[in-house]
Amino acid sequence: MSYSQTINSALRRVPAWPLYFIAVVPAFWFLYLGLTGGRGAEPIKALEQELGRFALKLLIVVMAITPLRMATGVSLIKYHRALGLVVVFYISMHLLVWLVLDVQNLGRVWADIVKRHYITIGMAAFALMIPLAITSNNWSIRKMGPVGWKRLHWLTYLIIVLGAVHFVMLRKAWQIQPLIYLGIALALLAMRLKWKQMRARARVSQQ
Repeated sequence: MSYSQTINSALRRVPAWPLYFIAVVPAFWFLYLGLTGGRGAEPIKALEQELGRFALKLLIVVMAITPLRMATGVSLIKYHRALGLVVVFYISMHLLVWLVLDVQNLGRVWADIVKRHYITIGMAAFALMIPLAITSNNWSIRKMGPVGWKRLHWLTYLIIVLGAVHFVMLRKAWQIQPLIYLGIALALLAMRLKWKQMRARARVSQQ
């Protein structure tokens, strides 16, 4: 038995549902640091950015599941849906902190979305996540069919690029960390497109 088969066999015994409980621990930790002065002079802004950055990290993990399976044979696909919903949770928390604790003026929200391009891009990414979150259930897969469901969830690749661009623009300067996230997002997108192209060529050659 290969190492990938050994790992996959062990993973079959590990359910996905504990991720929903484990994943909220960092959120409470970020909040605790903010309340106890562990986030510097601007704890609200720091909390907002930490939640967004953590969501982007998790999204990269989600998007790396397929390339990992392609490269090593190790399959984490059973955790894909749970991790995706956790990403939505952290993005929603990031948005709520911005709305309720940072802006504190709903009249300014639309003006900021229109005027500040990094917010426009971030909101676009969040809007694209809504149909993915709504359809992340077995009923939607049966209703849409596996092919239609997968096509809709290809939006995830656009979302991760928009999220990384949002992070780069948020810093308002060319800093290395946001650029690394953007580079990883683009690399994952390129790998997915290359894999799709290879599969299309394989189907044509078999005809």
